[in-house]
Amino acid sequence: MNTNHSSSALSHLRIIDLTRVRAGPTCCRIFADFGADVIRVEATAGADPNSTVLGSRLAADSQNLHRNKRSITLNLKSPRGLKALMDLVKTADIVVENFRPDVKERLGFSYDELAKVNPRIILASISGFGQTGPYAKRAGFDQIAQGMGGLMSVTGELDGGPMRAGIAVADSSAGNYAAIGILVALAERERSGQGQWVQTSLLQAMIAMTDFQAASYLVEGRVPRSAGNDHPYSTPMGVLATSDGHINIGVGGEGQWAGFCRAIERPDLQSHPHFSVQELRFKHRTELMGELAAVFRLRTSEQWIEILTVENVPAGSINDMEQVFKDPQVEHLAIAAPLQHTELGPIRLVATPLTLSRTSPSVRSQAPAMGEHTNAILREIGIAETEISSMRKAQEI
Repeated sequence: MNTNHSSSALSHLRIIDLTRVRAGPTCCRIFADFGADVIRVEATAGADPNSTVLGSRLAADSQNLHRNKRSITLNLKSPRGLKALMDLVKTADIVVENFRPDVKERLGFSYDELAKVNPRIILASISGFGQTGPYAKRAGFDQIAQGMGGLMSVTGELDGGPMRAGIAVADSSAGNYAAIGILVALAERERSGQGQWVQTSLLQAMIAMTDFQAASYLVEGRVPRSAGNDHPYSTPMGVLATSDGHINIGVGGEGQWAGFCRAIERPDLQSHPHFSVQELRFKHRTELMGELAAVFRLRTSEQWIEILTVENVPAGSINDMEQVFKDPQVEHLAIAAPLQHTELGPIRLVATPLTLSRTSPSVRSQAPAMGEHTNAILREIGIAETEISSMRKAQEI
């Protein structure tokens, strides 16, 4: 269970967050929730035309992505702004960025340049399509990666055309993979004393997330297609209408099939010549789902879930977000983390979905105002007050 205590698991780490939109901030949020000092470096006011892509800074998305962080504004195109960044890098463990691959070289903070000032630094780069290759300089967004990575070809109704997933799965998974890469680099640094460059992309992450569908092609040469709410291999596994809504069911093997037939009081289906084994059930899926449709309309969703649970057959409700967060198991898991916001009042954010026995993650502070900690952070790295004032007048911070 997540609690509101202040996690100290990664309080010894400083992360420079140069990221925007979703994939990079997702990566950095993981470290922030475990207590790392995450410094969000933002462009000075008006310098980034895409700064509002997530909407208002007070909007739910921004608050959720940037909690537990500090904010500094720097003009990285100015010599003093770049120097301030490099001075920060000297004190840091990790830099995370998701610019197009050529931007960091052009502005002067490539991995080689960072390593010159801090050989232990770990740079994590998240791009649309990779740091090199024919698409390296293309702009990449989540839905583009969903399409190019194969997800949209296996999502949607049977023969109904491509369909995007309802969540930013490429962005989120790329951020999570980047965090895994950083943790591996940190563990290796304990032995070597050296940092390294961690790279991932939305396209790579999306392909990896397709998992068994990608493996079907690579190993067997089979090109999978969309199957609606039915599982591509197992039957019955999918959505069934009840007397008051819909539920998901999942029957994964012959033992569960036997329990399922007992639960729905249709023992005849277990030995039916079209349904007795998985291979036959899959071949005659349309016929089987027709039989089940008539049965499941006789009871409510809650009744069916209770009946199937007795026989250890996986079944679950299909919830909207309000229903999700009113579910007793979700409430028990405390994944809606409470926070007192200075402007919004009491709010709840989505907690990091991990529990550790001693150092679980926590949501401690609201997303910072733009540049809220600029002066304090610059003082921490030894920049004098007169220099800070001069930089502010010159719009370098």
